[in-house]
Amino acid sequence: MQTINRFIYGPTMEERNRQWQSKLRSEQRHLDREMSQLDRATKLARQQVKQHAARGDVKSARILAREVVRSEKQKDKLSVSKARLGSISQQLTQQMAMVKVTGAIQKSTEIMKLSNALVKLPQISQTMREMSMEMTKAGIMSEMMDDTLELEDDDELIEEADEEVDKVLAELTDGKLGMAGSVGALPSLESKLEDEETERTMESYKQQLNGLLSG
Repeated sequence: MQTINRFIYGPTMEERNRQWQSKLRSEQRHLDREMSQLDRATKLARQQVKQHAARGDVKSARILAREVVRSEKQKDKLSVSKARLGSISQQLTQQMAMVKVTGAIQKSTEIMKLSNALVKLPQISQTMREMSMEMTKAGIMSEMMDDTLELEDDDELIEEADEEVDKVLAELTDGKLGMAGSVGALPSLESKLEDEETERTMESYKQQLNGLLSG
């Protein structure tokens, strides 16, 4: 009888909830893996900043410091998104508790807000779109507007403020770089930037980090 009902009416609310909870946990693990990869790449970049600075290659050190800032901001973004996934999970648990008491589903403004924010993250956008449509059909949330489904602009990850890069340089070089006028104090370094091996190495590091940042 249960199989027949599922065929006619679809999964029960409890079954849907279990499916959603499984997807949420899966996406949280996905974000954990991405954050671990960013940690490893950032650690390598930080080491390279120190090495380039020790050799007097300020521009290469600065390029890598910019990548460090980008990756750290991306990790913060992923961490916030993981917390939002956890909040949706808690909200769904509360919804199921209410269903058992009242027998009715109530729309959740909080779940809709969290889902609207999460569909903007490329790494989990597709999953959240699908879940949002499923939860809308189930009556848990209202249909999202088209403009909420647009991916957010990542300009802040591309054009980092110079003071943030300077802060990383100062931190990793014990204040020798990153201070006002520190780059201009080493004019002879420009000749080193023409070295093809250095350029290839820098491009390799940038591509590794860009691959992680683009998701």
